[in-house]
Amino acid sequence: MLKPIFFLVLWLSLGTTAAPAPSLRLWRLDCGTVQVNNLNVFSDTYAYVGRSKRLTASCYLIKHDDAYMLWDTGLPETSLGASLQAPGDMAPSLSRNIKDQLSEISVSPASISIIGISHFHWDHTGQAASFPQAKLLLGKGDVEAMRKGGNDRAKPLEHWLTGGGTLDEVTGDKDIFGDGSVVMLDLPGHTPGHHGLLVKLGTTGYVLLSGDLAHFRENYDHDGVPSFNDDRTKTLASLDRFKQIARNTKAITIIQHDPEDISKLPQFPKSAD
Repeated sequence: MLKPIFFLVLWLSLGTTAAPAPSLRLWRLDCGTVQVNNLNVFSDTYAYVGRSKRLTASCYLIKHDDAYMLWDTGLPETSLGASLQAPGDMAPSLSRNIKDQLSEISVSPASISIIGISHFHWDHTGQAASFPQAKLLLGKGDVEAMRKGGNDRAKPLEHWLTGGGTLDEVTGDKDIFGDGSVVMLDLPGHTPGHHGLLVKLGTTGYVLLSGDLAHFRENYDHDGVPSFNDDRTKTLASLDRFKQIARNTKAITIIQHDPEDISKLPQFPKSAD
């Protein structure tokens, strides 16, 4: 006859068995190109006077077990085929929309259940309306700013701001799937509710996505603060936090607007896992 202690040990061992790690994949999507004719807008200390630079707009698809999530949604489709030679501080152009890229890997737009937006700027919210069924995750500070009258930044996200879709106003960090594999990081300063994203892949390890904490590597390395940022002190504190997380996790750090960082992840349609 088995003693009661046997059943106790068996119950405890079953009860404390760790949940299996999620199956996770990460794709980098092409969400546009921006010709910056006046690079100095990205410095409040006149670091880039007279310089120009071509930046990229990145979006990311994450597959967590059977769930699909988008991180940022890039330039609006009105930028399709636009000239990069246009005048002004910045000239945006889009060559492919997100839906076309998803079709290449047999992912339907309707299967996207979550959209995480780093912040409310036009080059990160442009194609969100293509996924009205998805729950939107956005920093509470940005949501509050968009709800003030006369803010054109709200238009791409109007579906969620007016109650047509599910909106999660994120405060602080957010563990999106509850297992530590995909975490929105509270990094205010660029905008009031700005966030980055930390993804823990099984083979690749940690990947850090910057949002617009910095716009290119030189800007990041020298703690540059764009002249249009919301709060300089918070920007610098967020840069410090991001860099410490990168060191502690040994993460692959992706500056989302820097073309040189694209090669750190597999070329679409391949994914990192």
